[in-house]
Amino acid sequence: MYAVLDGTHYNGACCFDYGNAETNNRDTGNGHMEAIYFGDNSVWGTGSGSGPWIMADLENGLFSGSSASNNAGDPSISNRFLTAIVKGEPNQWAIRGANAASGSLSTYYSGARPSVSGYNPMSKEGAIILGIGGDNSNGAQGTFYEGVMTSGYPSDATENSVQANIVAAKYAITSLTSGSALTVGSSISLRATTASSTTRYIAHTGTTINTQVVSSSSTTALKQQASWTVRTGLGNSACFSFESVDTPGSYIRHYNFVLLLNANDGTKQFHEDATFCPQTGLNGQGNSIRSWSYPTRYFRHYNNVLYAASNGGVDTFDATSLFTDDVSWVISAGFA
Repeated sequence: MYAVLDGTHYNGACCFDYGNAETNNRDTGNGHMEAIYFGDNSVWGTGSGSGPWIMADLENGLFSGSSASNNAGDPSISNRFLTAIVKGEPNQWAIRGANAASGSLSTYYSGARPSVSGYNPMSKEGAIILGIGGDNSNGAQGTFYEGVMTSGYPSDATENSVQANIVAAKYAITSLTSGSALTVGSSISLRATTASSTTRYIAHTGTTINTQVVSSSSTTALKQQASWTVRTGLGNSACFSFESVDTPGSYIRHYNFVLLLNANDGTKQFHEDATFCPQTGLNGQGNSIRSWSYPTRYFRHYNNVLYAASNGGVDTFDATSLFTDDVSWVISAGFA
């Protein structure tokens, strides 16, 4: 199987996989899956450097080589567009990878199956997963552009031809933002466009991000709570982060898809959670503020509290009713 991924979009949670997995979303034992994994999880196998790595999720372990330990031949690789390949047959499997925008494939492992019971022979079940582990572990993040899973064990020459075709497709970066442009360093306020809430702005009460009624006659404290300084995205410089005017050093971030105001702790996780990419408003007004790390999720007000919501998702705040209105915001100069 091969996949083209964003080599800059990953984390260390389990497990951003693409490939063959269990049919019931449960861990049914060693060797019951064979999937491409990408990220910097170091609980099981690792490669050289600090990651991220292409590895294989074979169930109950991420493998960079013949065992769930370190394979120094599996490099940290973070091309913006990344080709990842995992293939397997009886007592033989391999990991290969490359820059999907140029160049040829390299082989990072080719050899015997793990010697632990269950991995030779394998017991692959044939379901196809994307973005989760075989047991439905869903803490990972990543971006998938294309991929194919086939039967058999393709030759290196066949995979080299696939890589040449991928390079010929000319993957390239486009803008992550659209709609009204933001200016780094400026102070902004964001007004709701839902018909019942057009006097309400994104503000905060302590660490809670909410909407409050704000006007020119509001207190200075409330005006400051409803004003945000635009910063270059902490997790991706092509997007933005929003720093509190009245609590410098604290930013809007998502945590379990709830928006919070938290101090920047300098971690990769925080930087990604606090990075957002404005889009043209989904209801035709203003902007919709999309999460960089979860690109189907947007700033949404629901019962006057802010969430990173996905249209029709599993949580109550993902309800489809009024979604496009609730995620569209008119951006103006900050109250403070």
